[in-house]
Amino acid sequence: MSLVVYLAAVVFGMTSVLLFRRPRTAMRNPLTLSTSMAVVLGALVFVCAAPATLATVNELTGVPNFGAPLTYGMLSAYSCSVLVLLINWRGGSRERVRRMVLRCMAAYGLLVVAIVVLFTLADADTERLTDLDTYYAGTPYMREMILLYLLGHSAAMLVMCAVCVKWGREVGGLLRAGLRLILLGALLDVVGFQLTKYTAVVARWSGHDLDFLSTTVAPPMASLAALLCSAGFVLPRLLPPVIDHWRGLGDYRRLDPLWSLVESVSTAPKPPTGWWQLPQARLQWREVSIHDALLALAPYFDHRVRVRVRDTALGAGRSPHEARLAAEAAMLADAARRAVTGEEPPETAGTYRLHATEVSGPSGLVELAQALDRPPAASGGAVPSSMTGPMAEPEEPHVA
Repeated sequence: MSLVVYLAAVVFGMTSVLLFRRPRTAMRNPLTLSTSMAVVLGALVFVCAAPATLATVNELTGVPNFGAPLTYGMLSAYSCSVLVLLINWRGGSRERVRRMVLRCMAAYGLLVVAIVVLFTLADADTERLTDLDTYYAGTPYMREMILLYLLGHSAAMLVMCAVCVKWGREVGGLLRAGLRLILLGALLDVVGFQLTKYTAVVARWSGHDLDFLSTTVAPPMASLAALLCSAGFVLPRLLPPVIDHWRGLGDYRRLDPLWSLVESVSTAPKPPTGWWQLPQARLQWREVSIHDALLALAPYFDHRVRVRVRDTALGAGRSPHEARLAAEAAMLADAARRAVTGEEPPETAGTYRLHATEVSGPSGLVELAQALDRPPAASGGAVPSSMTGPMAEPEEPHVA
């Protein structure tokens, strides 16, 4: 059982590391900070609740069952952090958010104090590592302590359910998906963890033994519920940058044909070669280097090549945009050949602005790279720029 609980704690810890990957920025963002704190406290709850941890804490302190108020206090702190996270997630005026956060912290702070006081007053000399809730269900003060921590956690989960249902009608996209995961986790916590605990405790009061609900059913349900809630909290914050980096990696690879063509003439600084570079950073370096190369190749642009290939592509039924891309790809390939072989710039050279330089982001460069990568037939009948024969008169170049 301890291994399963520790694995859940490790998953929580990894999530908090991802959220807190930029400590300075995270510390200035209440939403990121509160999300990280909720996830960290959730991981600590699992660590404290593991029988191996409970036995170690009891042995180190010399107090039987000292791990119980520690775990219950940590669970109450986690419940408070969840409510604080919801408050920050909802937003509003800074003063209102601050006031609600302080009230929440004060209420659960009193709850933690009450748990410690009740444990001090109780007679709990027999160490119980897995069934303390049911074993001491009828013991004065321990009974009240167990009910208090369960009620505090129930209040947080029920509030979270209500808030998720309400907000889920007002938002969409990833935020709605995250809210649904949180709602699913909260409901699983209420039914799979809290209800089973309440049932086992009440059964003890009535002289029945349903301890398996508390010792066997509740722990895995609590782990699964907490993981679902954690996924719901981090999904809207982590998935967008993950998607961006995934798209960046795809664009980086699609630029390979263009980069292979112009790499030799680029004078931009070479990017760091560290394996830890994120795809977006690699893509940005490649964009800068390609644009630098396009500037270096501009004097070698032969507009006769561009006009001929454009007209051929239009005659083959290509759209004006596709024809322009095919023509620019052929002109760029010809310019790169001239630059590499040391030829003089053509007489028809002039200022011309490629489509790839007219749009922001990598999309224009990706289109140009794909046009380079197409076989001549697919590019509207484009022919190699080294062909001989009469050339069409160039159109008036666009001014950069």
